[in-house]
Amino acid sequence: MTSSSLHGRTALVTGGASGIGRACVAALATEGVKVHLADVDRAGAHAAARETGAVAHVVDLADPADTWLTELPDDVDILVNNAGVQHVAALHEFPPERFAVMQRLMVHVPFLLMRRCLPAMYRRGWGRLINISSVHGVRASPFKSAYVAAKHGLEGLSKVAALEGAPHGVTSNCVDPGYVRTALVESQVRAQADSRSISESEVLDDVFLARTAVKRLIEPEEVAAVVHWLCGDQTAYLTGASIPLDGGWTAA
Repeated sequence: MTSSSLHGRTALVTGGASGIGRACVAALATEGVKVHLADVDRAGAHAAARETGAVAHVVDLADPADTWLTELPDDVDILVNNAGVQHVAALHEFPPERFAVMQRLMVHVPFLLMRRCLPAMYRRGWGRLINISSVHGVRASPFKSAYVAAKHGLEGLSKVAALEGAPHGVTSNCVDPGYVRTALVESQVRAQADSRSISESEVLDDVFLARTAVKRLIEPEEVAAVVHWLCGDQTAYLTGASIPLDGGWTAA
């Protein structure tokens, strides 16, 4: 794909201050896309904006009042729903309020943003909805009830958007990575190493990467490369899909 195919487009990336979101902001900005990033992390959002030339919007997407919605642009060509959080606990001990926040952030917020951004995409006859799901959008793991439920919900939402958007030139797809090298995952590795009294490398091999064929974490830039590819004209026929980026996890 040539850079000219995206030059002049506009994108909105949620959770754009760090990790996968920040890598997506950088990848799209490099191609001449005007990128808006939304994140609750003020310092991180402004740092990412300075580095990439993006426009930072410091908003709390988990705020149930939804007042943040009007602070974000609605006239965009590309929407990357990336914002998410994790909480690990047994289902019978899982805090209900935490469960609700995670569904809001990873299902309700993408719905609101699709609803807001789709009319402009339909008018132009072109649009890309890209939802950063997870291998947990198609598989389950114990102690991750809220995350698994949310990612499964996001997968279903993405498929409905694909069917409705197809007559208007709008595609909708999920990217389903396994464990990505982000601050969140690295902190989980350290915590598990401490709790199990084993090394971090043992946690990676025996816990995080036990079900993957490629024995390493995915880099955020690798996820962003798939997002970039999905924005191209060559993927106009690819919609309603869930693209595994899981090192062979779901192949087994």
